Amino acid sequence: MTTTTTTGTTGVTSTTSITSTARTGTRGEPVNPGNPAVENTDASVGAAGRGMEKADTVALLERGRTMSTPALRAAVDRLAAPMDTVAAYHFGWIDAQGHPADGDGGKAVRPALALLSAEAAGAAPEVGIPGAVAVELVHNFSLLHDDLMDGDEQRRHRDTVWKVHGPAQAILVGDALFALANEVLLELGTVEAGRATRRLTTASRKLIDGQAQDISYEHRERVSVEECLEMEGNKTGALLACAVSIGAVLGGADDRTADKLEEYGYHLGLAFQAVDDLLGIWGDPESTGKQTWSDLRQRKKSLPVVAALAAGGPASEQLAELLAADAKSSDFENFSEEEFAARAALIEEAGGRRWTADEARRQHAVAIRALDDVDMPQRVREQLVDLADFVVVRKR
Repeated sequence: MTTTTTTGTTGVTSTTSITSTARTGTRGEPVNPGNPAVENTDASVGAAGRGMEKADTVALLERGRTMSTPALRAAVDRLAAPMDTVAAYHFGWIDAQGHPADGDGGKAVRPALALLSAEAAGAAPEVGIPGAVAVELVHNFSLLHDDLMDGDEQRRHRDTVWKVHGPAQAILVGDALFALANEVLLELGTVEAGRATRRLTTASRKLIDGQAQDISYEHRERVSVEECLEMEGNKTGALLACAVSIGAVLGGADDRTADKLEEYGYHLGLAFQAVDDLLGIWGDPESTGKQTWSDLRQRKKSLPVVAALAAGGPASEQLAELLAADAKSSDFENFSEEEFAARAALIEEAGGRRWTADEARRQHAVAIRALDDVDMPQRVREQLVDLADFVVVRKR
């Protein structure tokens, strides 16, 4: 068995295995997400068989969206024209012609976590709204820039901002959302707001580090599993960690409580990104809103690819040869669907798909265990567990 050790943003050490992975959940039960991108099964995750469409979890996400959206809109309205309109298009509030729209605003996991975070500290969920808005603004700043850097033309089943309004507007609006995030927190004028802002700025810097690593890895033939997990911990784990601590900080929680909540969020972010990596190769475009084989088209060194290359064996070696040739190809953008499908098949044959699915489960389990060290209402604990289950079994 080959193992690698990584240290996350909260200082938590995690050990992963290429050839052998745990198959049990947080309470010793088998964990088997019912996500076709993860594996072909209809089983669900968790002791109580919690499924992706569990009504309580959907309601929790909708609560986060409903409670944070008015404040989010108010923040966006501060932007100068035409940035306010461009941002409104990005969030799905208007269409490309400026008409009101009911677009897909994303999963709203981060706002839901921020409100729950406040409740974990014994405060009302409303206390977490500024934190929810700030985290959502930073998240969408990253999406605007990522779409441009990655050349993605579709997000949430619509043309991306840079394609509709041009690269300059995508950059400017992203920068403006980043500035707004700090403004929303600091204008509270409290000690807790200052503490929350420090956590947000640290998470933002790590997010940018992760994006820089992600781009640099696209031009390398080999990336280790350790490097990939570090990159994904920065790119996704850091902001989710912030989301699930920021409401608690605004609610007066001490640093130890906030740190343990961040530990949950960090590992939840790694599970989230592992599932995202699976969807980036095998996800249904109708669900993801992206092209087929999206990550392969961008030469991303995502977890399934990196794990497959590290596994050894004939399929791994053949995949390495193909990817090395792809990097030198002048015709890569014109590859057929069959060529990308062949690469995806090799990744699966080498074990990259299975390893990544198992890693998502393992990170899910570590996240849940972190909650054991936080004194919070049982109802809030159960809702955090349900949200973690949702992240692992989602289809988009």
